[in-house]
Amino acid sequence: MHTIADIFGQVFRAIWANKLRSFLTMFGIAWGVGSMLLLVSVGEGFRSGQRRSLATLGNDLIMMWGGTIPAIANQHTGMRPYNLTLSDAQALRAQATEVRSVTAFINRDDIKQQSLYESAGGHGIGAEPNYSGVRFLPIKDGRFISDADMRDRRRVIVLGEKSAKLLFPGRPAMGETVLLNGSRFQVIGLAAKSGRGNNDNENQKIYIPLSTMLEMFPLKGENIPADSVTSIQYQPRVRGDNVEATRQVRRIIAQRHGFDPNSQDAFNEWDTIKSEQMVGKIWTAMDVFLGGVGIVTLALGAVGIINIMLVSVTERTREIGLRKALGATSRSILMQFFLEGLLLTGVSGLVGIGGAALLMFILQSAIGDTDIGFDPPRLVPWSAALAIISLSASGIVAGLYPASKAAALEPVEALRRE
Repeated sequence: MHTIADIFGQVFRAIWANKLRSFLTMFGIAWGVGSMLLLVSVGEGFRSGQRRSLATLGNDLIMMWGGTIPAIANQHTGMRPYNLTLSDAQALRAQATEVRSVTAFINRDDIKQQSLYESAGGHGIGAEPNYSGVRFLPIKDGRFISDADMRDRRRVIVLGEKSAKLLFPGRPAMGETVLLNGSRFQVIGLAAKSGRGNNDNENQKIYIPLSTMLEMFPLKGENIPADSVTSIQYQPRVRGDNVEATRQVRRIIAQRHGFDPNSQDAFNEWDTIKSEQMVGKIWTAMDVFLGGVGIVTLALGAVGIINIMLVSVTERTREIGLRKALGATSRSILMQFFLEGLLLTGVSGLVGIGGAALLMFILQSAIGDTDIGFDPPRLVPWSAALAIISLSASGIVAGLYPASKAAALEPVEALRRE
């Protein structure tokens, strides 16, 4: 223990004797480690934020709207719009074997909402009973639309979290009546708050049975089918596998509306699965790049420490020769220089990790929850593990090579050098 204590004392004295040189080297390594961790954590913040934003819409969701197709089949001289219909959704349920769930809905923003206390605006959704399963819509109180509501075209309504507050400020809404363009609807359910922050678009929606919407508030337009809907949205049978499900859906829709299913321009879609996969690939590539940059930075820092230690060996050649002449072993010399290089690398690396973690904590406290597709940066375990492993390897190399050069010096030759 006494020998080890002496070695550590000599290590600290040697580092302290070259304070500026040691500080600049350690700062370079700390900066490289901290930058790598911070950049990777920012990338992961974007990745998790995008995943969370898509999850608020629904998991494995593919959205489809009406589009434009040739006015005459197999010709491109003129284009005409086509509308998706409720019968299209029913055909998908019956024929698309690679689709596990399909829902159709109407979205209108021109329906006046009024209670006994206040009036409000917002989107009115005519939804099917499975809407809350395909889309992310948690129910806080009461229930969502049922099959019986659809079958009997009942005038019932589910209020979004913000809509309930606007229509019934400080009052219970369950069982109350809401007028939609003057028609009475009974409140049967209240949706929980979805999303985070101040984005109230989803929370300021109301939901009524799609059959009731088609009867009372159908979509308007020239030559559109009576059962036209705003959108059909579906989920593939195999989670995360959208290729076969999309192919089947396109074939069925194209067949029903009389156009070529290979016509990409005819489909107006948003595939959240593809979007999530694309975002994931982009940020995985960024993580690999940033991790590589961090490793190169650490390697350069290790080279700097090796150079410093070699200079230190050269400056202390006579000291080494004198110590070996007085009985110091090559092992003790090796241990001293090895610990000196390892200590420089390890302390600077830990400072970099600690500084990055502190900055991330400050950013999390300052930013909080957001709805802009970005989560505050958090320390990513794999990047911290990579930094520690790289630091350990750099420290061993940075300490071992100069230490072996010092231990190999012959006492007589060392004492002769000026």
